[in-house]
Formats: sequence, structure tokens, C-alpha cells
Amino acid sequence: MSQNDPQAPADSAPSNPNGAIEPTSADGSSAHAASKLAELEAKHAEVADAYLRAKAEAENTRRRAEDEISKARKFAVEGFAESLLPVKDSLEAAIALPSATPEQLLEGVHATLRQLSSALERNRVIEINPAAGAKFDPHQHQAISVVPADQEANTVVAVLQKGYLISDRVLRPALVTVTAPK
Repeated sequence: MSQNDPQAPADSAPSNPNGAIEPTSADGSSAHAASKLAELEAKHAEVADAYLRAKAEAENTRRRAEDEISKARKFAVEGFAESLLPVKDSLEAAIALPSATPEQLLEGVHATLRQLSSALERNRVIEINPAAGAKFDPHQHQAISVVPADQEANTVVAVLQKGYLISDRVLRPALVTVTAPK
């Protein structure tokens, strides 16, 4: 091969990290290459160890997150169920009194309803109960019928069944009667 041949090997002198070409000598080059190789192998071992540690930490974090998600799903209703237990207790107490008067039963039903409403509110279950004349909202209301009325079109005339939101998401829309367009 000629010296001008682009396929010819470059000068066999090794270059340092700065890009400068170092001269090759018969006695110093192999010692320098050996020390450079040892240095690179040590750095490689260090980087490989750091990689394995990071990979293990990521795997542990993923596993912990999966466990937490699993527990959250498993016990998601725990707080809600706990807040409903007094309601169940009240209903069982009412059934246990066969000689209760209708007035006592009605008073107990009202107290139980207050307990249930309180439990729902604590768990962010909010009533949707639009007032008569409120604008019909198809995201929170379901029109059951349309009737002519003396109020503005597409407004609520009556609520047939209350709806509920849970954390700003409609659990059940309110069933309403709305006014017909004029």
C-alpha cells in the first residue's frame, strides 16, 4: 500500500485522550498501554456496578409501587365502609325494638338518614339536587320528560330522583323534568 492510499493504516502511534499523538517507543508504549487498559477496566467496572445498582433500585421502586397500588385497590373502600358501620348499627337497633311506636321509628329513620348523609359527605359523595328553574345540565342531569311550563326553556321543573357526584365525577345523574322550548 502507498502512503497516499486512504485505506492505509494511520500512524501506529497511539493518541491520548486530548487527541495528541504520542510517540511509540519499544519500552514505554506497552507499559503505558497496560496502565491505560487497567484504568479503563477499573472505570468500566465502576460504571457497570453503578448501572447494576441503579437497575436494582429502579426494580425495587417499581415493585414497591406495585405493592402500594395493590394495597390501595384492596383497601380503597375501607374508609367508606367504616363510615357506614354506624348507619348499619342504627338500622339493626331499630329492628331490635319490636315495640317501638311509629313516632320513635320515624325519629330513628331521620337520625339514621343524617348519619348516612354525613358518611357520604365525609367520603366526598355530594348530592345533585337542582332547584326548580335551574338551567338543565346534561353532564349532571338526565331529562326524563319535557313539559310545557311558564319558565325559561331547558330549565328544571322538578327533580324525580337526586343524583350524586363523587370527587367531581357523576356517580348518578339527577333525574329531572325540564321545560319544553317555546
